[in-house]
Amino acid sequence: MKKKKKTLRIALLALFTAIIILQNFIPFLGYIPLGVLNLTIIHVTVIIAALLLGPKDGAIVGGVWGTITFIRAFVWPTSPIAPIVFVNPLISILPRILIGVVAGYAFIWAKKSFHSKIFAASLASVLGSLTNTFLVLGQIYLFYRGQSQVMYGLDTAALMPYLLGLVLTNGIPEALIAAIVSPAVAVPLAKRIK
Repeated sequence: MKKKKKTLRIALLALFTAIIILQNFIPFLGYIPLGVLNLTIIHVTVIIAALLLGPKDGAIVGGVWGTITFIRAFVWPTSPIAPIVFVNPLISILPRILIGVVAGYAFIWAKKSFHSKIFAASLASVLGSLTNTFLVLGQIYLFYRGQSQVMYGLDTAALMPYLLGLVLTNGIPEALIAAIVSPAVAVPLAKRIK
């Protein structure tokens, strides 16, 4: 029985890794372009992995996404600022890993506290998504606020309102998508796997 469980875990990790790779390279599957910005939906895959497999495996799947983001910043950037900010692994890799960690542990805690898998999955999904948003944008502000004139055509004082605007236009819709889609996929899939 233990061998079957380990095999299933490895198969699911491979499946989620393949989905992450496809989402990164097939247009509109992982990034929905909205003018100069991209609405990201890849985090939903990381969250679903964390809900099904736990925080450790969620971190692995998030790390795959982060590593692809890091590499793409050099060879095939997803936005005009990607080659500037995502070449820093603290911005490209760390937040993606922490999506899985936060969503996984939040799900475990919320499931015990609220006794509702759907509510727990929704709450964990929002927290995982916002982890990515706040860590990426917060670190952009910390590391690149002195370079905002070059990067964004903004003076340093205008960088914070610009980043807060991104939270509203990208971060909140991404969190809402995660709160709806992740439980809708993960909860029935968890029942099916068991």
